[in-house]
Amino acid sequence: MKINIHIATQQLELLDDAGNMLRRYSVSSAANGVGEISGSYCTPRGKHIIRAKIGAGLPENTVLVRRRPTGEVYTPELGAQFPGRDWILTRILWLSGCERGFNRMGERDTMRRYIYIHGTPDSVALGKPGSHGCIRMRNSELIELFDLVPAGTEVEILE
Repeated sequence: MKINIHIATQQLELLDDAGNMLRRYSVSSAANGVGEISGSYCTPRGKHIIRAKIGAGLPENTVLVRRRPTGEVYTPELGAQFPGRDWILTRILWLSGCERGFNRMGERDTMRRYIYIHGTPDSVALGKPGSHGCIRMRNSELIELFDLVPAGTEVEILE
């Protein structure tokens, strides 16, 4: 299996080993556009792998901070209490760059930048950039994707 993320169309495609599309999801990449430098709040391009899968079995809308459940479950009321918070919900697919000097190592290291595919509140618009660098997905769709792909799955982020 392989995942392609298209920045221009804000779409994530899951492909089988023969390159046939199995699923397509609407996503949201970084509001700051694409880029690999640490601190840029941009979505890194290029070849990656899913280094770790975090959150298996957690209830939908579980709030995660530093890759750990906080004990909170997101609700619109909780969102209103913390309007500036970048919500990471339900599951995390933690990405690691595969291209040394481009998205791996030094100031360009996707994994050290904590770039994930993760869930987001239902009120967040998808199909247009808006994240702080990660790829946001609907929680129910992320659960589906999480269950379909193993750690080590190739992920390519394309402009």
